[in-house]
Amino acid sequence: MSQGDKSKYTGAQKRKAEHIAESYEDRGVSEKEAEARAWATVNKQSGGGEKSGSGKAKSGTAKRADRKDSARRAAATRKGHSPNHGRASSGGHSGSSSLSALTRDELMKRAAAQNVRGRSRMRKAELIRALS
Repeated sequence: MSQGDKSKYTGAQKRKAEHIAESYEDRGVSEKEAEARAWATVNKQSGGGEKSGSGKAKSGTAKRADRKDSARRAAATRKGHSPNHGRASSGGHSGSSSLSALTRDELMKRAAAQNVRGRSRMRKAELIRALS
């Protein structure tokens, strides 16, 4: 991987790759392999060289949050649930249509009355699912 043009990388990324490569070399990995592993690590951690356009605007924290949300949705899909829509949308639970007519605040009050755990962090669809 050392054959690529590194001009698009920031100074911090270059220093990080150099430090990682030195660490691998200290452990007995060949110079070429150490450099390849180092740049692979930098690319994985930071997404490559400097970004132009919209990719640059998203912070690392936002990227981590997106990955976590994506993993949560994938897990819900594997379990047979639709993560973005409560089961109420499929007509599977009685009374769910009346719940969907309520505001989130009204749903929060009902969830508090039923002592639903985690209700303060739930979205409207999640509240409807929990109350169904």
